[in-house]
Amino acid sequence: MEQQKRVIALGFFDGVHMGHGALLRTVAERARVLGAAPCAFTFDQSPAAAVTGRAVPLLTGVADRARLMEQLYGIQEVIVAPFEVMRQMDWRDFVAQYLQKELGVVHVVAGHDFHFGYKGEGDPRRLAEKCRELGMGCDIIPKVEIDGVTVSSTYIRTLVKEGRMERARWFLGHPHTLSGPVVHGSELGRTLGTPTANLLVPRGVIAPGFGVYAGRVVLPGGEERLAVTNVGTRPTVNADKTAVTVEPWILDYQGDLYGQDIRVEFYARLRPERRFPSVQALRDAILENARQTRDYFAKTPR
Repeated sequence: MEQQKRVIALGFFDGVHMGHGALLRTVAERARVLGAAPCAFTFDQSPAAAVTGRAVPLLTGVADRARLMEQLYGIQEVIVAPFEVMRQMDWRDFVAQYLQKELGVVHVVAGHDFHFGYKGEGDPRRLAEKCRELGMGCDIIPKVEIDGVTVSSTYIRTLVKEGRMERARWFLGHPHTLSGPVVHGSELGRTLGTPTANLLVPRGVIAPGFGVYAGRVVLPGGEERLAVTNVGTRPTVNADKTAVTVEPWILDYQGDLYGQDIRVEFYARLRPERRFPSVQALRDAILENARQTRDYFAKTPR
């Protein structure tokens, strides 16, 4: 059987931001011309964290990265490789043996700062030269800037931590999201008439700045609903100030979501988290946030 031809983007793609989009659009275009499958190559863990030994909270887990690349850029296959194995491979073998021979890659797309192989000795110049030697196509994509700022996962992480979701969406090209199964909470929201679908922040993924957000929730079947989402420690009712929760109140929705995966999309922070003098004052604030959310989406295009 003839091997599937692939055009592949190389990178970690945390957040799948506008800079990554420049690579992924090029992959889709090259694949169309060459009659190949548009693919992406990524790692199972952060290269920066593995190299430095410091924790690097991520914008997206592997599953969300793959979904965003498929939905936004038409990537058909995302190959997830173990970083610890790949960092020991000679950069020449990575191109010739792994990409060309094992994966059937006919064209490679990488960013201007992509390094790979043993001790990071592979770089864009060497990649382009090796591809020419092997008869493979290669595009090296320059850095992407917005408003004079280089688009990077590091910068976007700062925006998300500060709760600046509208600017983060500008640099991402899509709303920041968190995905996961709905877990049981205190059920206070049900008592207040504002029942929430509680998520745990996935391990290793960054938590948005504490506060209340206007956003959407994508339900298991793909249906989208407006939501008011609280991120924080719920200081009005929670004595444990260390437990961070993500609690979307899905507007105009009734149903049992326990154990099912949902996706929370963050569009704008409505207010910082604060302690209210009473549960009734908290309920009044949540209802006002719901009104603000409806108004926001009435005025804001997709």
